[in-house]
This record gives sequence, structure tokens and C-alpha cells, in this order.
Amino acid sequence: MDSRRLLGPSLWLDAPGVILEAVLDPARAEAELAAWRERLDAIVAALGWQVTTHVRRHVAPDGPRAALACTAPIDVLLTATLVNEWAWIGAATDGARRAAATMAAEDERLPDAFDAAVARLRTLLAAEANAALLALAERAARARVPLVTDDDLVTLGYGARGRSWPMRALPAPGDVDWGARGTIPVALVTGSNGKTTTVRLVAAMLRAAGHKVGYSCSDGVFVEDECLASGDWSGPEGARRIFRDARVTAAVLETARGGLLRRGLVVPQAAAAIVTNIAEDHFGAYGIQSERELAEVKLGVARALGREGTLVLNGDDATLRAVMDEPRGARAGAPRRVETGSGAGASAPHVTWFGRANPPGSVPPAAQMPLAAGGAAAYNVMNAIGAAYVARALGVPDEAITRTLRTFGGENEDNPGRLQRFELGGVRIWVDYAHNPHGLAALLGAAHASRGDGRVGVLLGQAGDRDDAALRALARAAWDRAPDRVTVKDIPHFRRGRAPGEVPAILRDTLLAAGAPADRIAMAPEEVDGVRDLLAWARPGDLLVLPVHALAARDGTLALVERLRSAGWRPGQPLPGID
Repeated sequence: MDSRRLLGPSLWLDAPGVILEAVLDPARAEAELAAWRERLDAIVAALGWQVTTHVRRHVAPDGPRAALACTAPIDVLLTATLVNEWAWIGAATDGARRAAATMAAEDERLPDAFDAAVARLRTLLAAEANAALLALAERAARARVPLVTDDDLVTLGYGARGRSWPMRALPAPGDVDWGARGTIPVALVTGSNGKTTTVRLVAAMLRAAGHKVGYSCSDGVFVEDECLASGDWSGPEGARRIFRDARVTAAVLETARGGLLRRGLVVPQAAAAIVTNIAEDHFGAYGIQSERELAEVKLGVARALGREGTLVLNGDDATLRAVMDEPRGARAGAPRRVETGSGAGASAPHVTWFGRANPPGSVPPAAQMPLAAGGAAAYNVMNAIGAAYVARALGVPDEAITRTLRTFGGENEDNPGRLQRFELGGVRIWVDYAHNPHGLAALLGAAHASRGDGRVGVLLGQAGDRDDAALRALARAAWDRAPDRVTVKDIPHFRRGRAPGEVPAILRDTLLAAGAPADRIAMAPEEVDGVRDLLAWARPGDLLVLPVHALAARDGTLALVERLRSAGWRPGQPLPGID
């Protein structure tokens, strides 16, 4: 059971609100949902609210579920979650009611009786209400100044044009210097694969144009050359940290599926957004069970773009094409079909489709882009084309785009963890982050084109939050190119509820079923152990493809490679012990 706040527009609502993931009784689902609506209508009327509701049903492994969402004032979202919970607890059948009641008891257990619940909610609302926040939000909307909030701070404007105040010490609208507050060039980057590379490319292009750039991604939060925080910051908190740094004159924000589904789109204004591609990944989470539904989630970044914004879409992606070709849905603010340059509709952004067939003139041939690995990494050519269109939408001159693409990727530090290439005693090593079948297939395709006469060894593993079908698809993608060795790794910190060895066992069994000989499969208890296994197996001319996922494991892998390089290691020699 999951009850949470939505801080911005989302798959379910066009404004901030709350959502509850409910388990339905298969025999009484319709009655439960009708009762939820009736109870919710009654209690919000008593509180004086006018709300929009949305119900989205799906089937999970434990049976039918529904996402129950309703809008709410932005200053009382915590109490609004209790309103939603109260409506559901009274509507659900006994088993579901007990589960929901347990969840609600962790916050503020409300009386079941209507009048008592209303009285308790009014007390909670009075404590949470923030009239100063509502006044600032209304004035900011009229002034077209972006407003970003969390539990502690309110920020008006972005970066060098922004200022923050404590949530409970807000200024009156008349005391704000509205002329000094405003937006800066901001790009949102989402998709299934290529997000972090695209973020770094656009950031480099903006730097080449003279901006002081802040960017957030699955590797951390960065301003100029400073890492403010490491780890996965591709959600709302990464965006907030960038917006609250007064040095920043342009921002590039990785906007991952998880953040959009957990909290909605918290970036109110952006000049450009890109969806790099859509591929099967994370199916089942939050009820998303198809590529089409995943595309709808990721296209939510378009809600930050007004009529003057640019939405950059992968024209070679069939799912994106199909979704955008459909008539505009009933949900206000949903992405609508817009021909390039038409600017149709009061709020519809300009849409630019990109692909290998239509690179802008600022993109040099693949042979001149280090990131393309001599043209073998076709997916990075696509990333470069998409990034060039985004940078152009942000006002970056073509000369700066071209200059960036002719150098970016020439040093491994340009794009950590993404197609980093090393040579060690005649063995070529690629360190990457490929983590789903689509991404791994693209990486192994590049490796196949570059293998020469040597053998190919692959490191294979996955986080435990993917279902068994997704794990099997990843293993089949690994074996599709019939590598000479597959070392299957466990990732202890990414087991996410799975037992030790459970994920590697599924991957190994799938490889065997796909025809991989048992003597070409090895097992490793940790990521770096898997890297060591492949190094011990390698001989001159071989290519080792190492998708490494945990940041600590990546650091350990790079440290091992550097240690071996310094020692003059050659294949066949013993590897140093683990410190």
C-alpha cells in the first residue's frame, strides 16, 4: 500500500495532489471504487475543497489494483493524503481496510465516523495551511516566475535568477523583487537509455557557449566541475539542488521515470525537453506494464514546456511515434500531436523529431566524434543528434555544438561509466552502465562491430526489482551475440528484496536455455569479482564489455584497471589481491 503526495502534474493529474495505490477485492471492485468516490466527495465538500479525481486500474501479481488520485491545495498535501486514506479505508472490504488502516496509523489515524473525521482533519489543515505560500504561488504564476518547493524551502526563480526562503518565513508578494526573479535555459532529459550521456553532452555544449552549468543525473549533482552530491539524483531533489545554486546560468536535469511517478513533475518551466527512446524496463512498478504506458509517463516532461518550448523526440522510436500520432487524450495537459514548427494550441510546445536520417548541420560525421567509437556506437550518434537539437533550442550556437561533439568522449572523464574505453596489456576494456535488454543489445552490437579477431567477454547482472521476465530478457540479449564468456554477477546492494544468488541463478538458467555452453558461463558474488574473473580469462586482442552498475563497484573497477596499468600487467599474469 502506498499513499503519497504528487507535487506537480503527473500521469494521473494535471496539478498537485495525492494518490493512493489500493488493492481491490476482485468480487467487489466496482462497489469499492464507487464507495471511495462517494466518501471522498462528501469529505472534501465538508472541507470546502473542489477537486478533480482520477482512477487508473491495473492488474498486479497479487490481484487487481487501482491508483486513486485527487487534486489538493499545494500547502496542505500531507493532510490531503489522510483525506484520501480515510475515503478508501471506509470503502474497502475488510482485508484491504485492515491493510490501509495499518498504513494510515503510521501518520494520523482518523476516526471512521464522518463528523469526527471532519473535525480532526480541520485541525490538521489549520496546522499545515500556509496562506503565504498560496499568495506567492498565485503571484508567481501571474509573473511567469517558476516556484519550486519542498518541505523546508520555497524557491522563486532558477539558479542565478532565483532566491529561496524558509517555508514558514515567506515574504509577502509585494516584498519580492520580481524583476530579479525568473528562469534560465533549462532542459529536461528522459527516456529509457542514453539519458545521462545526453545530459552530459548538453551540459558540455552549454559550457562551450559560456554558461555556468548545473546538471543532475543518476551519477550525482554537478555545478561546473564540482560534484555537490554523488549517487542517483535523477529525481526531484536533484533538480531542486541545481535550481538553488546561485552560480547556475543554465541547467540540464535528468528526469527519471521513478521521480515522475512518485512525485509528479516538480519543474514548472523549461525551455526544452527530450525523450531519448522507449524500451522495456521497470514494468510492473506503479502499474506501468507496457512501452506505451511508459511513453505516456516520460512524455509528461512536455508539461513544463509552454508554447515557446521545444519537445525533442526520437523519430526512430516506433512507440513514441504511435503515442504522439494518437488524438490528444482527455487529460488536460497531455502531450498532443504537433507537427514540427506548427505551435498548434495555446500551450502545445514545438516538436522536433530527430533521427539518423536528419542530423542537424552542427553534428559532424561519426568518424569525427570520439563518443561514437569510430561509428560502432550507433546509439551514441543518436544521443549526439538529440543533444544537438536540445542545445539549439536552448540558444547554443552551432559552432559550440560542433566543437563539443568533436572532443567529447575523447577523455574517459568526459562521460564516467558510459562507454569508457581502456587498453590494458593488449586487452580492450569497455566500462558501461547498460542495464536493460535494449541498452545491452546496443552496447554488444557496438562491441561486435569492434571485436576484430579477439574474443568477447561480458559481465552480466541486474537489480532485483525487475521481474523474472525482465531478467530472462536481459540474459537473452546478452547471448544474442554469442560472447565467448559471460560472467554472471550478483549485486548485493541492488538485490532489492531478492535472496542472495537468486538473480544470478535466473540469468544463468536463461543463458543455458538459450544455448550457452556451461563452460562459457562463470559466476561471481560481487561486481568487481566479476571484473577480476574476466581479466583473469582474457588474452591479448580480447574485448571485455563490463556493464557495472553500483558507483562503488565502478570506482573499484577503475581503480583496479589503473593499478594494473601502473604495474605493467599483462594477460596471464596474477591479479593483485583485493585490498
